[in-house]
Amino acid sequence: MMPEISPNEKHLAPVLEEIALHSKTNMLQLTFSGAPSVQLSAEYLRISSPSAEVRGHGPGQEILQTGKASVRILAIHPVGRYGVLFEFSDGHKTGIYTFSYLFELAQQYETRWAAYLSALEIAKASRH
Repeated sequence: MMPEISPNEKHLAPVLEEIALHSKTNMLQLTFSGAPSVQLSAEYLRISSPSAEVRGHGPGQEILQTGKASVRILAIHPVGRYGVLFEFSDGHKTGIYTFSYLFELAQQYETRWAAYLSALEIAKASRH
């Protein structure tokens, strides 16, 4: 994945040039200007949804997403010139993924994924 950047560098986030869904692998490929293409799984995007259903309505209200290993992206809808909305196979279709949030998810993949797996283990929950 791409190296993590400091919060002070976030304003330098590249522009999203291309987004492509690879349905066979269930991966979303993102191409940002001046950065290597990255692929993020539908599961990672689903558990990272910016919606209130996942994040809650404030700090400490996050809701651990379980059983999302086989979730798929059914559709991608553009939202203005700044983001997209995904429709997932589990019925979830809220939460706008801004291009800067997608870049952040790509940048922080390893840290976020490890934290997710740890949270599942602590909760004795499963991805399946």
